[in-house]
Amino acid sequence: MKRAKAAGVCLAVSLLAAGCGTGQAGSVGGDAFSFAIRSDPGLLDPAQVQNTTTYTALSLAYDTLVGIAADGEVTPGLAEKWAVGPSSVTFTLRRGVTCSDGTPVTPSTIAANVAHLTDPATKSPAYGVVVPQGLKARADDTAGTVTLSTPEPFAFILQSTRYLFIVCGAGLKDRSLLRHATSGSGPFRLTSATPNQSYTFARREDHTGGPEGTRGDADLPGEVVLKVVGSEATAANLLLSHELNGAQFAGPDRARVTHVPGIATTVAANGTHEFFFHHGAGHPGQDPAVREALLRAVDLKDLGAIATGGTGRTPTGLVMRPRPCPQDTVTGHLPAFDAGAAGAALDAAGWHRAADGIRRKDGRKLTLRMIYPTSGGETVAAAAEYLAQAWHEAGADVRLRALSDAAYGETEAVTQDWDVDWAPLGVTLPTQLLGTLSGPFTPDGGNFAHLANRAYERLTAAASKLPGSKGCTLWARAESALIDSGDLVPVVDKTLVTAAHDATFRITAGLFDPTSIRMTGGTE
Repeated sequence: MKRAKAAGVCLAVSLLAAGCGTGQAGSVGGDAFSFAIRSDPGLLDPAQVQNTTTYTALSLAYDTLVGIAADGEVTPGLAEKWAVGPSSVTFTLRRGVTCSDGTPVTPSTIAANVAHLTDPATKSPAYGVVVPQGLKARADDTAGTVTLSTPEPFAFILQSTRYLFIVCGAGLKDRSLLRHATSGSGPFRLTSATPNQSYTFARREDHTGGPEGTRGDADLPGEVVLKVVGSEATAANLLLSHELNGAQFAGPDRARVTHVPGIATTVAANGTHEFFFHHGAGHPGQDPAVREALLRAVDLKDLGAIATGGTGRTPTGLVMRPRPCPQDTVTGHLPAFDAGAAGAALDAAGWHRAADGIRRKDGRKLTLRMIYPTSGGETVAAAAEYLAQAWHEAGADVRLRALSDAAYGETEAVTQDWDVDWAPLGVTLPTQLLGTLSGPFTPDGGNFAHLANRAYERLTAAASKLPGSKGCTLWARAESALIDSGDLVPVVDKTLVTAAHDATFRITAGLFDPTSIRMTGGTE
């Protein structure tokens, strides 16, 4: 199967980095649920989604074929049942589901969405990343089924449909309507939008596409208001002053809303902080002995605490929770911290200290050019400084570069002017990493670190032919093979705090379970 290009990989590793959480708190509600989002959703066409915030907004208005429960189990959505094979899945749709404009949602509706998303003219950033390349749909409106298939086996073809938002009605015929509106079968529809300020969704009384065929649930709030709040400090202020019912916190402001009467919080993993060594010719990381030595020079536990301000968790895999494969692929696969052993290993590899303390081999300095994104904040910058100091003590000349997101992407994938790359990941399926961790190197593919781990390639090729969890043992062995070789280094799992006041709701990997939203009291 063709690998994703670099732009698609950037989408995969950042788009879904929003953790899972349940908000439940309060005694006072009203009929409008307000939730803070970090940025403006922008273009509202589901085929053109490029960030987590847009997915969050659209999950209120659009149904998907299936959902994913907090424990990772696949749950019914528009589909009431399904049959999965290595390269296809056949869904039986619920009967009687309608779009927000009253038109029916049929198997042909699903097929039309797939055709649009996979059309090269659409240039969808989700194609080949969130949904598999080569995806085809065959509808049978009489039987009420639609079959999605790929030209080659695709292990998680069922789970990938979690992010296939089904456009219906007028929006399916005229996609230009979706620039600033919604046309879906979800329990809410967009009624007003003020860019960079707020987006208001009204409850649909005739919604029938949700879990167990939910119908116009009167227990849902009459409105959901998404407020654009760029600062977590401001979001905390609004939550504490009861001007918000829900928000999520990745940074230190989480402490302000935790253990506060009337506010309930939950903590969940939210992607992984990790770094890559460049394996290309002429880069120090091309030598596995150098990679192992540099890892032994670093206390990864301390590094993880610095990178997250002490709020992280020990990593156990490369895929976000709830992950389809539960195995721990990290523990026991990274070398233990031992500065003395690190120095000895570098000596054995031919890198010897000169009078200035910097190691050299054949007259060349052990230089490590490390890049990291400024969007990671002060804690990531501190982690980079910690790495630089540890490697300097081991005898490396470390040169740090903090880059804006645009410059970071250009340097990582185009100019390749780096030896170490702090590259956080946030994906929901092992298949979403294939183009990043194997296959053609940039610029011909998304393999920006020029990895060529034969064990990973062999194991993932075998795992890809097995549906769902049947391939989990192979996927786990493949991940561990990368870590054993020092191809990438998972440092710490980031966490996200979900906070709620006067409301209950569930949000998983950036998507609302919109039928879970409830206000928990009367008007103040």
